[in-house]
Amino acid sequence: MFKWQKLGKVFTPQEVEGRAWLKEFAQAPATLVFDDFVRVFFSCRPPADTNGQYVSYSAFVDLDRADLFKVRHVAEQPILSLGGIGEFDEFGTYPVSVIRDGDEVRAYYAGWTRCESVPFNVAVGYAISRDRGISFTKLGNGPVLSYSPDEPFVLSGPKIRRFNDLWYLWYIAGRKWKVVAGRAEPVYKIRMATSHDGIHWIKENRDLIESRIEEDEAQASPDVFYANGKYHMFFCYRYSSGYRSKKNGYRIGYASSSNLTEWVRDDAKAGIDVSTEGWDAEMISYPHVFDLDGKTYLAYLGDQVGRFGFGLAVLDGRLD
Repeated sequence: MFKWQKLGKVFTPQEVEGRAWLKEFAQAPATLVFDDFVRVFFSCRPPADTNGQYVSYSAFVDLDRADLFKVRHVAEQPILSLGGIGEFDEFGTYPVSVIRDGDEVRAYYAGWTRCESVPFNVAVGYAISRDRGISFTKLGNGPVLSYSPDEPFVLSGPKIRRFNDLWYLWYIAGRKWKVVAGRAEPVYKIRMATSHDGIHWIKENRDLIESRIEEDEAQASPDVFYANGKYHMFFCYRYSSGYRSKKNGYRIGYASSSNLTEWVRDDAKAGIDVSTEGWDAEMISYPHVFDLDGKTYLAYLGDQVGRFGFGLAVLDGRLD
């Protein structure tokens, strides 16, 4: 079992002032390391509109590299604009994953549109930053990874990586909608696609991680990290119903692979669970692993899927 030492909650969106579009949530942390600070991208929401509907924006917070609990700066504006009428990202950009490509920063993000019979649909978009991740320009008005006969809805949670000169995109794809207590709830599984240019993708077209707690287990946030001769995937999972509670809420799972396509799940090795009390006592989710100055960190969300911010844990030992 890995041993993660929880360091506490790092960022609380409710404490940010002067940004009406950043009222609550700091979801799906993703890092970009600079010389003296760590830029953590996340997704947030303004208050609901008069009909009780939300939109989601993506932003960042800069943490001091020498003290990750010291906030140096919060984005002045969202890093991405919402899409136009009828476009796939008209109502949200969440979550976002970033990676350097020379002098540019690439972002892959989930674009949300509202639906009538179910609450939403999601596809994956692509954007580029030439100002170190402060703002991004979209490739176009449509997604780079969208629905298909085998993946009919809810393509979300993109995580971009590059190994051996090949681009890898891990994401989730919807398998079904379940009506639970009169509410449509999505079931989604972890998938993967590869690309030589990061724009045109070849899908693996199969679920990568076996279900464990139930057949309709929902899986999300597949974060892949290479260390000590193997690939490590931290992800989160939940029950398909009653998951807005401690009993059935999100937990963090783990799988390993030698070739990026065949994965062995071993959640007992994940090494992190909910706390007995506090901001992450009901659920933990959306893990993101990164190395910094000789240490391995895990950024993650707490209760209500990050409504009150994200926290950090540091690895005691190494990933092997």
